[in-house]
Amino acid sequence: MDTRPLLFIDSGIGGIPYAHFFYSNNRCEKLIYVADRANFPYGPKSKKTLVELLIFLVSGLVERYDPKMLVVACNAASVSALADLRQSFPALRIVGTVPAIKSAVLASQKRRIGVLGTQRTIEDPYIASLTAQFGPDCTILGEAAAELIDFVEHRWLVADSTERLLAAKPWVEMFLEKGADVLVLACTHFLLLREEFRQAGGGALAVFDSVEGVSKRVESILDEEGLRASAVTLAQAPRILVTGPPPTGDYWKQLTFAFGFSLELEQ
Repeated sequence: MDTRPLLFIDSGIGGIPYAHFFYSNNRCEKLIYVADRANFPYGPKSKKTLVELLIFLVSGLVERYDPKMLVVACNAASVSALADLRQSFPALRIVGTVPAIKSAVLASQKRRIGVLGTQRTIEDPYIASLTAQFGPDCTILGEAAAELIDFVEHRWLVADSTERLLAAKPWVEMFLEKGADVLVLACTHFLLLREEFRQAGGGALAVFDSVEGVSKRVESILDEEGLRASAVTLAQAPRILVTGPPPTGDYWKQLTFAFGFSLELEQ
């Protein structure tokens, strides 16, 4: 039995669906979600900058929490820094988030794959290598959507269903116009608009993400390496640690309450 916590990290709220999905199926595990608001957003940053700031961040978290596993719940951070993090922390099990290219390729009839993410993720060669591996006959239609990430980060909680749908709809229409029949959500922030993307597509655009696959990967490592906490003990509610200056207003308090988490501000 290993009661040490699992850490999930992202630059803001985007990775929360990953942490929430995992915890919903593994309530005996202690979980800490780190919203690295001090460095939001990750997407526009260079690979070198992301590697440096993530190694610094994880170093402090390892010293503070002694986690048994780290989930990098951010596509930009994963494609940029996963290898460096594993090299810097060889004793820590680290799981990244990979855009669901394989699932999209298997489902596509038109062989045109829409990929929506950050500039860092879209430009990274990893997307091309995944496509070459699983669908060399496919065309990738990659689009960076910094403004949509900003919307999710700052407006998602308080926006009504109409506003959320209007935020997603132009991107869906653009991919449909370009002939795509599948869409990969290659930024974790966009999972919070997953249903709006599906609604806007009206069945013409299948939407894929990696949240279930990441959760299953974490579970398999826990099982294979004997890292599970006691199955008969319920852990305390997951905590969200927000880095940087204390956020103003009640937005983060409302957000953590909405997901059943508790809020902890960086000291």
